[in-house]
Amino acid sequence: MATDLHSPLPKSATDLFGDPIEDSHPLWLNPSKFTDAEFDPESYISDLRTFVPFDTLRSELRSHLGALKHELVELINRDYVDFVSLSTKLVDVEAAVVRMRAPLLEIKEKILDFRGSVDISLAALQSRLKQRSQANEAREVLELLLDTFHVVSKVEKLIKELPSVPADWSSGNMSSTEKGQLSNGISFQHSENGTSLRETQSMLLERIASEMNRLKFYITHAQNMPFVENMVKRIQNASLLLDSSLGHCFADGLEHRDENAIYNCLRAYAAIDKTSSAEEIFRSAVVAPFIQKIISHGSTGSVNGSSGDELEQDYERIKQHIEDDCKFLLEISFTENSGLHVFSFLANSILKEVLSAIQKGKPGAFSPGRPVEFLKNYKSSLGFLDYLEGYCPSRSAVAKLREETVYIDFMKQWNTGVYFSLRFQEIAGALDSALTTTTLLRSQNSSNQEYSQSLALKQSISLMDCLRSCWRDDVLVLSCSDKFLRLFLQLLSRYSNWLSAGLNARKTGNASGNEWAISAAPNDFLYIIHDINWLVDEVCGDYLGHVLELLKSCSPEVRDLVKQGILQGGNSLKVLQPLLINSIVETLVEKSVEDLRQLKGITATYRMTNKPLPVRHSPYVSAVLRPLKAFLEAEQAATYLTKDLRKELVHGAAFEITRRYYELASDLVSVARKTESSLQKIRLGAQRRAGASSDVSDHNVSDTDKICMQLLLDIQEYGRNLASLGVDAADIPTYRSLWQCVAPSDKQNTISF
Repeated sequence: MATDLHSPLPKSATDLFGDPIEDSHPLWLNPSKFTDAEFDPESYISDLRTFVPFDTLRSELRSHLGALKHELVELINRDYVDFVSLSTKLVDVEAAVVRMRAPLLEIKEKILDFRGSVDISLAALQSRLKQRSQANEAREVLELLLDTFHVVSKVEKLIKELPSVPADWSSGNMSSTEKGQLSNGISFQHSENGTSLRETQSMLLERIASEMNRLKFYITHAQNMPFVENMVKRIQNASLLLDSSLGHCFADGLEHRDENAIYNCLRAYAAIDKTSSAEEIFRSAVVAPFIQKIISHGSTGSVNGSSGDELEQDYERIKQHIEDDCKFLLEISFTENSGLHVFSFLANSILKEVLSAIQKGKPGAFSPGRPVEFLKNYKSSLGFLDYLEGYCPSRSAVAKLREETVYIDFMKQWNTGVYFSLRFQEIAGALDSALTTTTLLRSQNSSNQEYSQSLALKQSISLMDCLRSCWRDDVLVLSCSDKFLRLFLQLLSRYSNWLSAGLNARKTGNASGNEWAISAAPNDFLYIIHDINWLVDEVCGDYLGHVLELLKSCSPEVRDLVKQGILQGGNSLKVLQPLLINSIVETLVEKSVEDLRQLKGITATYRMTNKPLPVRHSPYVSAVLRPLKAFLEAEQAATYLTKDLRKELVHGAAFEITRRYYELASDLVSVARKTESSLQKIRLGAQRRAGASSDVSDHNVSDTDKICMQLLLDIQEYGRNLASLGVDAADIPTYRSLWQCVAPSDKQNTISF
């Protein structure tokens, strides 16, 4: 049998040359999965075939099959004696099975019988439990209906007791005998102890309200039931009677300022969730009368000392009335742990009536068309709201007040967006009008004495006025501070662009809209430089601190961003200073070049003449730096030109004038040398034709040497003039080039004056 298990199998390379069979499985073949209960041969083979060739897979499976058969043979051979004796031990097995079958069948029958009885008992138990559940539900409904009926009856009974209280109880005290008796025999123990009948009535109303609250709960759980629907009319009548009685009691308590009665009435209103009714009664009975006296509906002109649409005096009088007539109720409603925090008398009674009165009596107060009056009324209103918030006992109460619909509607009446638009047109228009002039205007005749001593131009004064207007108390609205900051930066940008456009127009010669820049003199640019330096120091200094102080309620991050924005706006003006200095330099250089052009006459002076070598400088040299000196010695330069600015301007002008000097002189010398070379060639040709010797050298000084000598004397004088201005000519590269251009060979490297 063991030999039959050995079927010839093809041997793989692993069998011949590799490791033993049990260790030869590749990594992708896991025989342990074959024994899993959920093993599926087809899916396993299909998965392996995606990355293993079919022949390789078949070879490995056959190798594994051979290994299993080999292992089985080894197990049989090892336990062969036990395997052979197994058949001898299995004797009379069928008889044993027959003997065990009978008791097993008997046990099975008993189990089936017991299971049947259990099923019957279970069904009966479930049926009884269902009946019990239905009975409980019916009992709950019945109890609910009975409770509803009892509560309705109780409410009706308590309401019937209310009319039994004499009407004159609310206006006076009664004797102890009268307090101890009622027409229906009810005794009020609290009245016997000195408690007012008004308080007793309010306590009874609070009790009724509590029962009505229970009744609402029962009705909610007993909807669509005929029994309850039949009582709807009774419930509605009871609710109306309660509302009416509670309203009269609350109004009577307000009239006599009975704190206990008011407290009980408020708890009653809170119990039946009709806080709006109490707020409306307080509004109409207490708030409306004094509000209408202060702000009369349909009023025009002066009303009780308040002129026009101004609200400041009205708010002051309203605050006084609130202190006198409303404070007691507000203190009751804000009593700690009283449950009366659901009321909002500040918003729905006081603020609502104030808003209505202003809308009817002074609608112009909300109009941003008159910015000055609008801002005054707006700030007065914010102060009034702060006063109302002062009655709130906690931050959560303040937050609740600000979330009220009336509060939000009140704030919506103040159209700060339109107000800012009008202020924008006013402020930006003023600056634009000042910048559209065709000339720069001095500040001596300015009506603004505050800045006329510090700023030189009216345009700069107008800018500073506009910048300050953005943050003035009579202009700024803190809720629009972001818009005013943007306007502030736009004003700086507009002034900067105006200067930049003017400088570009002066450079290109296009005067369209920038006539002031074309006609501006160097002193005008000096005024501009002085003004922008003063503006930058002011904006980035004290005024920046003033703005940050106004925004102290903002977070540090916001204030840092504001500071960076203003500093950047100031720097946008500062970067214009080099351009303005260049404009001054260019103007002065052009004037100097007009005198420099006279050096062209040097050629005519020494060409084809027998004049000796020059010994003194030309007259034009003294006039070259005259425009610069005149500018520096003028009163404006002494007043507005700082030491550093003067040095920068002198060096810039000196370098540029010297560059132009070098260009003219080098062209002159170059032309002279070319002309002399041509004449020399002509002279030599004539000598050859005449038969004269060409070896005779001319020991006379050439015209070019005379011209260069004259230029050398001129630039020496020019260097001395530069030194008088504090400029060392030897430090100017173009001056050194000019010296090397005209100096003789023995003086090329030595500059001396």
